[in-house]
Amino acid sequence: MIGRYLRSLDPRLPRPVWIMEAGGLVNAFGNGITFPFLVIYLHNVRGFSLVTAGLVLAAGNAIGLLAGPVAGPVVDRVGGRVTLGGALVLMAVGYGAYPLVREPWHAFAAALVAGVGNGFFWPSQSTLLAILTPRSRRHAAFALQRVSRNLGIGLGGLAGGLIATTSDPTSFTVLFLVDAVTFFGFVGALAFVPEPTLPALAEHAPDAVGYLDVLRHRVFVGFVALNVLFVASGYAVFELLPVFVKNEAGVSERAIGMIFLVNTLVIVLAQLPVAKLLEGRRRMAALAVMNGIWAVAWLVVLGTGAYLEAFAAAALFAVAAAIFGVGETLQGPTQGALVADLAPDRLRGRYMAVSTTSWQLGFVIGPAVGGFVLEAEPLALWPLAASVCVVAGLGSLALERGIPRELRLTPV
Repeated sequence: MIGRYLRSLDPRLPRPVWIMEAGGLVNAFGNGITFPFLVIYLHNVRGFSLVTAGLVLAAGNAIGLLAGPVAGPVVDRVGGRVTLGGALVLMAVGYGAYPLVREPWHAFAAALVAGVGNGFFWPSQSTLLAILTPRSRRHAAFALQRVSRNLGIGLGGLAGGLIATTSDPTSFTVLFLVDAVTFFGFVGALAFVPEPTLPALAEHAPDAVGYLDVLRHRVFVGFVALNVLFVASGYAVFELLPVFVKNEAGVSERAIGMIFLVNTLVIVLAQLPVAKLLEGRRRMAALAVMNGIWAVAWLVVLGTGAYLEAFAAAALFAVAAAIFGVGETLQGPTQGALVADLAPDRLRGRYMAVSTTSWQLGFVIGPAVGGFVLEAEPLALWPLAASVCVVAGLGSLALERGIPRELRLTPV
């Protein structure tokens, strides 16, 4: 019976998708090594204020916001694989430059280079993944992407927690250089992934389609507007959790790595079963539940930060990270697959670029606002984020009526 259950979780994906996910896993490990510790590095090691550190994150995401719309036509014209390779090289250069940071403008420069790469990364990666995968299995492909990415990030976060110490700046140099190397590892994996034919490019003149066609799709525009709220009140706030738990509750770097590992383990263990559970169920309802779960997670963080310190605080922060991870498993098979399904073939790169822009905008708003709130009153951030999550969840249910009936349910 157990064997039958495990076989039922097989995502049944083409070989090139598995190769992509292997490259993504290696790269995610590098991202995980630096992700929980970037703000700590800028604030505690280089002495920048929390506002400045938050603005560095926001600046990188802002340039990604500008780069994303440029990436869409490039992906539609030259394909996802080539564009993705270039994006990975840019991010390797950007993150590899962080050990050289001594002044705020150095950090902004590194963030801007990495931000351009990030702006091109997601439209190209998502388009390539969508084209390589049959429509009926896209939810599984995006779920597997969430598994590989979070497994890598979690293991990287654990490794980073064992390496990083604010008393030794060179330990952070190791983190950033390892991250840079993993981007090139992903480039190597792409050598074994074919560049799919884009038939729409042969059938339509390049000037026949554009972003106006995308923006006329009101349901899609509403969906990505909601995604801005999802990201700003969810993922972007999660980026600020490490500096909060260290400075407000006295949690060590090693414990921070463990907190992120807990989040990762929840996603890795639950993502494929949740993706299977969602088959035949309403996509927008899943996103509404996700936001409700995230609101609960932020309230747990609020209570923990207000009343606990050190080990006890770390334990409950880990619970909050686990709760947040459960919500992430609902988003994984839903958001990216729905964008791919809403997009016509000839415009898929642009649709993915607009979707990426919504993520970037959320990551601009979240750290910028969150950094100011943390500086002024750290405990105020969490009820604010929880409230936005509730609003976003209600918005998901309201938008469902506009989704085409054949796309409202996750395919079986």
